[in-house]
This record gives sequence, C-alpha cells and structure tokens, in this order.
Amino acid sequence: MLFNKKPRILALVGMPGAGKTLCAKYLEERGFFQYRFGAIVTGEVVRRGLALIPEHERQVREEIRASEGMDAIARRALPYLQEALETRPTIVIDGLYSFAEYKLLQQTFDGDMIVVAVTCARSLRYERLTSRTDRPLTIEEAIKRDIQEIETLEKGGPIAMADFTLSNNSTPDALLLQLQDLLDHFGMRPD
Repeated sequence: MLFNKKPRILALVGMPGAGKTLCAKYLEERGFFQYRFGAIVTGEVVRRGLALIPEHERQVREEIRASEGMDAIARRALPYLQEALETRPTIVIDGLYSFAEYKLLQQTFDGDMIVVAVTCARSLRYERLTSRTDRPLTIEEAIKRDIQEIETLEKGGPIAMADFTLSNNSTPDALLLQLQDLLDHFGMRPD
C-alpha cells in the first residue's frame, strides 16, 4: 500500500461523462469541501464576456496552459486548496486534468493525496454527454473533446496513475457505493 497515513485530499480524474461530477456532488452533499478545477476555466470564460460553450472553454483552457504552463490550473488552485486544508480534514478536487498538474499536486501534497479515476465505457459516456442538461455535447463534439483532452491536456497521465479506479458502467448508486466504500476504507470524513 502506498499510503502510510490517512489521505487528506481526494482528486477525481476521468474523461468527460465518466461520472466525476456525480461523485463530487455526492461528496459535497456530505459536507466535503470540493474545488472544481473547471471553475477556473469557466470563470475566465465569463470574465472575458464569452458565451459559456464548449468551444470557448477549450479555447480558454488551451490559452491558459499555453501562456502559463501545463500545470497552470493547479497552480491557480493551490492557494484555495491550501486554505481549505487549514480548516478541513479532507478536501475533494474535481477534475484534475494534466499530468503536469498531477505531478505538481503530488509534490506539493506529498502523501496526502489519493487520485481516484472514474471510468466508463466510451459509448455510455457519449450517451450521457448528449443527454445531460448542463452543457450537453453531440457525439461528434464528445469525440473531438476526448481527442483534444488526451492530446492537448495530457489527461491520460493522471487517469493511468490513479491510485484507485471506480467503474461507472452501471447505475449512479453503484458508482456512489464504490466511492463510499473507498471513503470508509480510509476513514475520510468531511469534519
């Protein structure tokens, strides 16, 4: 086992539509502090006065990383994460993306972070993405986003390096049961 102590950070990784947000909302509803890395991007889209659509989000994500480095989102998030750890025993990161972000957080939070990959069959992910009410994608957009996130954002690295993998090929309840089992295993609590 890689963990000699109870981890304080649970970072969720996975491809779009895999179930990361479902897990993050479940944890937030139970009182865990949750920080969504994507909020940095959507906040910047709004700040620039752009419509909150996938193309603008992609454009902003790529611009931030091109100008500030592949770990830019994690570096921008670090002050919020460190502040949250001062008052909370456990925090949740929703949407760690790049391998550079993974490496920065592993170095910064040495031994305090577990990475949990949420996986799902691609066809099921695409079905979910086309039917979601918040920012739905067409199948063509979902394929394009997958390729872009793997090639441009280094998204495969954190998924491959995950400490644990939760399968979301069944019901939401089945996924959340796996997540709760993981929390129970480590004794992770929001307070």
